[in-house]
Amino acid sequence: MREEERIMKGMLFSPADPELKDIKRKAHHLSQRYSQTFEEQTEERQQIVQQLLGEMGEGGFMQGPIFFHYGVHTRIGHHFFANYNLTIQDDAQVTIGDYTSFGPNVTIVTPVHPLIASERRQMLNQHGELKSLCYAKPVTIGNDVWLSANVTVCGGVTIGDGCVIGAGSVVTRDIPPHSLAAGVPCRVIRSITEADSMRHYPDILADCQVPES
Repeated sequence: MREEERIMKGMLFSPADPELKDIKRKAHHLSQRYSQTFEEQTEERQQIVQQLLGEMGEGGFMQGPIFFHYGVHTRIGHHFFANYNLTIQDDAQVTIGDYTSFGPNVTIVTPVHPLIASERRQMLNQHGELKSLCYAKPVTIGNDVWLSANVTVCGGVTIGDGCVIGAGSVVTRDIPPHSLAAGVPCRVIRSITEADSMRHYPDILADCQVPES
């Protein structure tokens, strides 16, 4: 079994495997190239993203700089927005829905290392060789989700549709759909309801309108 297959099965794997290192090296180089482009270089950015990611829907925009660890393990839906300094350590699969937005300095981390220090240094792999091993858990983020500035999402987490995650939160457990959640660790504060509509904030709404659904 290839090391990449072991990742997807949630098994221990060797990050130093030559095939994995090649995938990561390509993703790192493409991330760097994207980060060095200007916003008006839309065609070049699109070409880089097509090589970098497993999937990127229409109407997406990543401000940059960006950093993807594998890139090909990330799938992003339509009309995605990411502000400055997006980091996705996508050893395991990362799936992001449509109309989802990230504030600056959002980080998604899927790898998990053993808690015991000696095991973190090295263990015997499937061939009986001493290696540094870890495992990874996927992350799924739904449609219409807003992650505020400096949010970290840890491996194994699912964030449901329509959620808002407050600034500086560390998400270590699943967040149900249409929840306002925040904190370290991140916890649900309450559900998001019609009472949160901008219709109820006329001073902020001013001369704008909420379209009829």
